[in-house]
Amino acid sequence: MTAQSRRYHITTFGCQMNKADSERMAGILETMGFEWADEPNDADLILYNTCTIRDNAEQKVYSYLGRQAARKQKNPELTIVVAGCVAQQEGEALLRRVPELDLVMGPQHANRLEDLLEQVFNGNQVVATEAIHIVEDITKPRRDSSVTAWVNVIYGCNERCTYCVVPNVRGVEQSRTPEAIRAEMEELGRQGFKEITLLGQNIDAYGRDLPGATPEGRHKHTLTDLLYFVHDVPRVERIRFATSHPRYFTERLIRACAELPKVCEHFHIPFQSGDNELLKAMSRGYTQEKYRRIIDTIRAYMPDASISADAIVGFPGETEAQFENTLKLVDEIGFDLVNTAAYSPRPGTPAAIWDNQLSEAVKSDRLQRLNRLVNVKAEERSQRYGDRIEEILVEDQNFKDPTQVMGRTRGNRLTFFAGDIHTLKGKLVKVKITEVRPFSLTGQPLVEACL
Repeated sequence: MTAQSRRYHITTFGCQMNKADSERMAGILETMGFEWADEPNDADLILYNTCTIRDNAEQKVYSYLGRQAARKQKNPELTIVVAGCVAQQEGEALLRRVPELDLVMGPQHANRLEDLLEQVFNGNQVVATEAIHIVEDITKPRRDSSVTAWVNVIYGCNERCTYCVVPNVRGVEQSRTPEAIRAEMEELGRQGFKEITLLGQNIDAYGRDLPGATPEGRHKHTLTDLLYFVHDVPRVERIRFATSHPRYFTERLIRACAELPKVCEHFHIPFQSGDNELLKAMSRGYTQEKYRRIIDTIRAYMPDASISADAIVGFPGETEAQFENTLKLVDEIGFDLVNTAAYSPRPGTPAAIWDNQLSEAVKSDRLQRLNRLVNVKAEERSQRYGDRIEEILVEDQNFKDPTQVMGRTRGNRLTFFAGDIHTLKGKLVKVKITEVRPFSLTGQPLVEACL
């Protein structure tokens, strides 16, 4: 069976790593002759790139699969693929639960999609979840944006947080070479991309698996060295990176971010809990005091830097006093954004089988209380933008108001202002901020910026 004139649709769940994987797989499908279908039911190939971090995301996948399985019973030519973390976690069990599936593939196999589909088109039902060494990615992603792009710099995760299934489904850390990363960024620059986000599950662990050491005894390749190495890539105006782990975040990295003008003053550093006992139970490898020192150091070098984070409430055994330590951390640091979640037991993780699980009612109550505080602090942080002139990289039209365009500040604040997307897309525009909200801004472009 050939892919000529066939259409595909990808639904992506979860993190930026999954979104980057989906872009690569879309690029592979298009080189195979597939065309994008806006609606799943118009596609000849359906691909679900799945996430297993939260139970609700996992259950949503099964709901979607049920609909497509019913569709395949009427149209045997439909190809159904499940990729990502649920695929890696469940493996052959997915086929037993949804026998209509054609391909089940873990995240490490994203670059092998064409080879795996060839096996499917030859009449095989395929499961690809074995651990492999990730070969250098030479695919050309189909980017969802023509202005900003993601570039993977390290795959996998060597951490063993007791709540997290990621190491089980994404494999061990595998860093790409600096040369390969720079080559991809140079190609993106030639294609007109203006902002690149370097991605890794624990990005500041980059280079630990690469050979070589410096005379000072540190790893030859680190995220800090990588930033210096790629900073002068032509035509790329901005560089970001995510997600950071407090265990590896160094003053040397912070100093580099302050020195390199293309690196944006935005740091996403999950803290997960503000209580040391819980952090130890989570196997996070740091204390809340160390976390605070990291933030203090960032603000010493870059006082206006934006700080975002992740937090979990209702971890097994969390007391009211321990939860209040998380509230205290959020209140005293003052984050620009905190992604919050109630603890969700995940298969194969140590914490899932502990006997001190909290009730859903307690978790829900704490999540609501934390979210209220997060919103208050975000609004407080937004006030500093009032009447300021910010540099906005225009990414797209405001779909709720076609007379406006939208983009982000260097600190990653979403910003809207009046303008024509056809003339402004991909441009850096000076905008005077006229309205602030907890998580977004509105402004007026300076006249000279629109000439």
